[in-house]
Amino acid sequence: MVPDATLRAALATTLDATSFDSLGEKYEGKVRDNYTTADGRRYIVVTDRISAFDRVLGTIPFKGQVLNRLAAYWFEKTRDVAPNHFLSMPDPNVLECTQCEPILAEMVVRAYVTGSTSTSIWTHYARGERVFCGHTLPEGLRKNQHLPAAILTPATKAPKGQHDVSGSREEILAQGQVTAADFDGAAEIAMRLFAAGQKICAERGLILVDTKYEMGKTTGGKIVVIDEIHTPDSSRFWMQATYEERFTKGLDPEPLDKDFVRRWYTEQGYRGDGEPPKLPDEIRVGAARRYIEAYELITGREFVPDTTPPNERIAKNLKI
Repeated sequence: MVPDATLRAALATTLDATSFDSLGEKYEGKVRDNYTTADGRRYIVVTDRISAFDRVLGTIPFKGQVLNRLAAYWFEKTRDVAPNHFLSMPDPNVLECTQCEPILAEMVVRAYVTGSTSTSIWTHYARGERVFCGHTLPEGLRKNQHLPAAILTPATKAPKGQHDVSGSREEILAQGQVTAADFDGAAEIAMRLFAAGQKICAERGLILVDTKYEMGKTTGGKIVVIDEIHTPDSSRFWMQATYEERFTKGLDPEPLDKDFVRRWYTEQGYRGDGEPPKLPDEIRVGAARRYIEAYELITGREFVPDTTPPNERIAKNLKI
């Protein structure tokens, strides 16, 4: 485990912005800065920014390195399950990928009734709704309970600063941003990946609770997985060993994802409206520990951070 002193020292040098214009055209997401080259490649720079409630809330030490290394791990691990855009990892914070045209619908897969945000399945269920994204849910479910089967709850892909909107297949298609063929192809890949992810995580003592996948199309029209897979940003993980006991007692499961940060904001009474409270350093360090623990548990590898100044290191490694 990375020493606390190392995490605290990194608070002042987190990667919160990039400017590598010589790489190509830039698109800035909530967490990733994307640069597209003239010859059809995309460099994805994973920053240390953390987002929740569809807002950027601050930075977490080494978060970008954790996410980037985990994404590379999963892209390699699941190549036989689904095609993806990953080519190489030239820097701890950077992926080199095939350029794709994004499919404008996120494929969200859920296996448990949980969550605290306005878009979460538990929020809807707790206020009496029994149909969620086209799925009829049984009566009597408790918070954090396993669903009878994993369900697909797709969402629109909102621009930075705007809220994603969940809906049924029919509702997403009615918006006209994605074709039925692309939606169904992406949905089939998502369910296949989720099943594979659950199996691999279970072998590591983790529960893959829910996740989101982003898909794109290559210039040849092939649907592939883009962005990231099964990271603490895109997925919710719980500790398997303590889940049943905590569920029986009505306690929340032990999280290994950014739900730690979401819960802190919820405790402050913040759920995404208005200006968010500043993220305290103690919560930033606590979140970093959980991201790193997730990496080490999932991969079985020790996380050794690169502590050199990130912008200078990236420029050197990418020769720009």
